[in-house]
Amino acid sequence: MVSEVVVNRVVVRVPAKINLSLAVGARAADGYHPLATVFEAVSLFDEVHAEEFDGDGIDVLVAGAGAESVPTGEDNLAVRAARLLAERYDIELAGLALTLRKAIPTAGGMAGGSADAAGTLLACSVLWDIDIDADEMRDLAAELGSDVPFALLGGTAIGTGRGTELVPVLSRGRRHWVLVFDNDGLSTADVYRRYDELRPKGSELAVPDELMNALTAGSVVDLAPALRNDLAEAAIDLRPDLEDLLARGVEAGALAGMISGSGPTCAFLCRDESTAIDVSGRLARDGAGDRVRRVVGPAHGARLLG
Repeated sequence: MVSEVVVNRVVVRVPAKINLSLAVGARAADGYHPLATVFEAVSLFDEVHAEEFDGDGIDVLVAGAGAESVPTGEDNLAVRAARLLAERYDIELAGLALTLRKAIPTAGGMAGGSADAAGTLLACSVLWDIDIDADEMRDLAAELGSDVPFALLGGTAIGTGRGTELVPVLSRGRRHWVLVFDNDGLSTADVYRRYDELRPKGSELAVPDELMNALTAGSVVDLAPALRNDLAEAAIDLRPDLEDLLARGVEAGALAGMISGSGPTCAFLCRDESTAIDVSGRLARDGAGDRVRRVVGPAHGARLLG
């Protein structure tokens, strides 16, 4: 990738997200959909390595899950994040090498690209010694995409507007999830387009009281029936096989199964760690194989590793 001598290097770890609740309004004139969502960061992380080198431009190397499907040019969200930060703080963007070590699935509904953008903002702000506070960082993140500010924040939070206006949520306990990835991603744009066809008037923008009460009490049993995803219908319409997978996860012992964001990743909420181990084993034996992961939430947001 880069043959020049490295001058400096920063590493950031950043989490995937699940939408515990996702209400989607009708498409607005600007092309965006208003949202009312509850984000939860989970213990599935990408790493962003940012290095300076004696050269020009931005070099991108992607390694790990789905690396071959991640763009490495100007349409990569991490590249856009670095350029935006450099522009706003008058940084001469000479040689920058970004290495994205991926565990979050690409086009999987878990905000992998947004996570990499958030990680790049944090890594480059440290690399370039920029005096930027958390609010300024989140404002920049909001310009990049709906899920980018939450990837910085982590934990559990309500998101409104385009999902970028965040309020942290009091959430007790840990939640055990089993994730099943898919080798074929789903385009977020395609899912929203199908959602518009199925629900041209959108839906009421509200966060269920039952869900908030369950989070406050730390009850996964009460949380399970309150989970909501307005995009699930559109995702299943495009990928009917997902409905069968959701049913199999519940049959295996999960309290509930849901599509994560725009899909196709399916997330299964489990009563405890022991149940999650059983569910993941049954789904793996039932054909999901190495596409199964166990994670817990909530997890921290973007964090410096070195």
